[in-house]
Amino acid sequence: MLYAEPIQRLVEELTRLPGVGPKTAQRLAYHLVKAPKEEVEALARALVELRSKIRYCSVCGNLTEADPCRICSSDSRDASVLCVVEQPRDVVAMERTGEFKGRYHVLHGVISPANGVGPADLRIESLLQRVREQKVTEIILALNPNVEGEATSLYLARILKPAGVKVTRIAYGVPVGGDLEYADEVTLSRALEGRREL
Repeated sequence: MLYAEPIQRLVEELTRLPGVGPKTAQRLAYHLVKAPKEEVEALARALVELRSKIRYCSVCGNLTEADPCRICSSDSRDASVLCVVEQPRDVVAMERTGEFKGRYHVLHGVISPANGVGPADLRIESLLQRVREQKVTEIILALNPNVEGEATSLYLARILKPAGVKVTRIAYGVPVGGDLEYADEVTLSRALEGRREL
């Protein structure tokens, strides 16, 4: 064994996180060993609280502490315009622009036959239900501009248009192959302004 057992166990747990390899996990573990006890305990409490208090909004599918989330329960948001995103982190990216005043719908993925993900694996049926039951006039598709995002956008446009709802998507400013979560506020603002109907 290279490390003392508690360090070894922490390194193993940290390497389970996305983007954290063995060397990064080792660096983080040694940082925590040297950090003040209060800091380490605060981190541990934050992790436990995160897991116990955060859930999915039953309306939009975003991560929230209260159900429905503050966006779905806000009277100041335009319920007639829905922005469809792939993941909860994309809601955060869109909210950072301060430009969008409607509500969201999180699919929790995109259609990807290569990974065995089909329409039934996504929150598409609940999207159709919202369109049927609420007075939705426009759907803005804000999916990542890659092959899976494009395929999902085209699929959604095809099934939403017969419902008489306007379907648009963000386009200008978001680079092909990029992820929404890494785009800055100006880029996303321009992407919203440049959305076009499918």
